[in-house]
Amino acid sequence: MCREEASELSSLKAQLEELGVPLVAVVKEDIGTEIQDFRPHFAGDIYIDEKKIFYGPLKRKMGGLGFIRLGVWQNFLRAWRSGYQGNMNGEGFVLGGVFVFGAGDQGILLEHREKEFGNKVQVADVLEAVKKIVCIQSLSIT
Repeated sequence: MCREEASELSSLKAQLEELGVPLVAVVKEDIGTEIQDFRPHFAGDIYIDEKKIFYGPLKRKMGGLGFIRLGVWQNFLRAWRSGYQGNMNGEGFVLGGVFVFGAGDQGILLEHREKEFGNKVQVADVLEAVKKIVCIQSLSIT
């Protein structure tokens, strides 16, 4: 998850708390001050997937040729113009994603797997998926 996307998702923190849903990031590594530098952009808890289980048995990567894609450059320029910078530490070719996990047996309510560097989830889609968790919880209480 890039810093731009982290900031956008963090803008939902108050609404998520009101709905009883935590905002959490799972990162693949912590090299140098990477998490410390990411912290100002993300308002939730940050966990390190030391065993690389969350990222799955097959890493989704985009190699160096990904930099010739027009969409990657458009995403880079959008983030740069908004004042966001990445870092070049660690394994930077692994593609990330955003998931909303439902309560109980609901499973995954939203799955956004980054298709190329800088491909962000729509914040409105995240909020819509989160509201489905609350609806199911409300139904089970009554």
